[in-house]
Amino acid sequence: MMRGADIVVRSLIAEQADLIFGYPGGAIMPVYDALYDYHEQIKHVLTRHEQGAIHAAQGYARVSGRVGVCLATSGPGATNLITGLADAQIDSTPLVCITGQVAAHLLGTDAFQETDVVGISMPGTKWNIQVRTVEEIAPAIAKGFYIARSGRPGPVLIDITKNAQVDFGEFNYSPCLGFRSYKTHHPIEKTIIQEAAELINKAERPYLLFGQGVVLGKAESELKFFLDKSGIPAASTLLGSGALPQEHPNYVGKLGMHGNYAPNLLTNQCDVLIAVGMRFDDRVTGDLKRYAKQAKVIHLELDPAEINKNVRAHVAVQGDCRESLSMITEAIQAKSHPEWMAKFRELEELERSSVVQHDITPTKTGLTMGEVIHQINQYKADDAVLVTDVGQHQMIAWRYFNYKKPRTQITSGGLGTMGFALPAALGAQLYDYSRQVICVVGDGGIQMTIQELGTIMQTKAPVKIVLLNNNYLGMVRQWQQMFFDKRYSFTELDNPDFVKLADAYGIKAQKVSDRADLKEAVEDMLIHDGPFFLEVVVEKEDNVFPMIATGCSVEEVRLS
Repeated sequence: MMRGADIVVRSLIAEQADLIFGYPGGAIMPVYDALYDYHEQIKHVLTRHEQGAIHAAQGYARVSGRVGVCLATSGPGATNLITGLADAQIDSTPLVCITGQVAAHLLGTDAFQETDVVGISMPGTKWNIQVRTVEEIAPAIAKGFYIARSGRPGPVLIDITKNAQVDFGEFNYSPCLGFRSYKTHHPIEKTIIQEAAELINKAERPYLLFGQGVVLGKAESELKFFLDKSGIPAASTLLGSGALPQEHPNYVGKLGMHGNYAPNLLTNQCDVLIAVGMRFDDRVTGDLKRYAKQAKVIHLELDPAEINKNVRAHVAVQGDCRESLSMITEAIQAKSHPEWMAKFRELEELERSSVVQHDITPTKTGLTMGEVIHQINQYKADDAVLVTDVGQHQMIAWRYFNYKKPRTQITSGGLGTMGFALPAALGAQLYDYSRQVICVVGDGGIQMTIQELGTIMQTKAPVKIVLLNNNYLGMVRQWQQMFFDKRYSFTELDNPDFVKLADAYGIKAQKVSDRADLKEAVEDMLIHDGPFFLEVVVEKEDNVFPMIATGCSVEEVRLS
């Protein structure tokens, strides 16, 4: 017999959850007491806020491919997880979040720190449950881990009452291997594969778009084999970046509002559009009424809810894209499309001369965000992980970072959560201390979770933090400039001395405002043995282009 709290910890150990993040409080205190006895088997990282804990768990999950775990107490501790749960849900990140709850006999009485977190979190979780007895703990955790990691991954919340944590019960842990109402494997019909292959074989201007589903499905090699045989140009979504090395001859760039010129523009000129592990997000499609209407669409997707949701597929291949890509590769003819590929390269050169060269090798006095990322590329490791917050710096870093390996792109994609990057970078770094983790943030987003510098200090995680400081909420300011007659309403920031702040946390820091100092500062940061905070003062009114404005067609992508 053992306490329910010990069953919680023993269940986590059974699921090989060796690193968890959290913040203690009254309703979860029995679990924290149990953790004291298992510190050699499971490492707990005390963050400075529950939102920091769940974002750190996300960073850990995204870089490792494992389930991230976090703990929080009831009431405000639990509600502080909601943003992270919603973020993980839309970006398909596997999490198990365990919250404490008031004793079962107090439920519904408005007891101290009682909140209906199951009701609140329901729209933002793949599955959630409230556990009220000690006997329910182990089965709930087993089921939670299975649901979080299987099929299309996502976040799970398990709310455990205090009485369940302190009562005694037997520990009999059995991993969940499935249950009747939840189907994760979808057999792929050979006739559907043949239909897709026939469309591809007949196509004169085929085009492939790939998303994070390729990474989640571990289908990077299958994607490469398909492209090598088919000769089809391929572009990535934001979260798909890294699934294919950018040096691959078929890679033509990035899709979306601030993606590359050719991949967006030529979407409306292809005759067959192959979407692999992506959900046709509005930031990729622009105006759906004018999106790829000329093309036959082949959609390879695991989640049936995403098929025909935004863009109707002529051939829908539901199932694991690792399996379906391999089957289609075997069925198609070996081809090349030199004239079609040349169109991409021609437009790529136009973007290079109109935008890229001014971003990464500027002649103006002020520093640009693009040249900072360009300098980072010169010194970073091939498997360096880029973690970004949300805003202009996110789009610039994504555009210019040289992705060579899978699971090197960590950002808040679907929800666009400011404050995500710093704790997510911490979680990614704690998975592997030896790997370069580069956290690129803006001066707005970093101040939403800046207290996690304290966690970096305590763990000595060697995160390299690059703050691109323009003293503005840059992306909002860009929109105000372009669409609101330069009425800069509450977007200018008076910022603290970030170097002094980092120094107060014992983190080596430097500020750069002159181009002549940038190269050496970046090199010093990346070779430094420990965390480093580099603040780079960039132009206040530097904009991100190309751009597709909200409601516009992909054909209306602007270079300036």
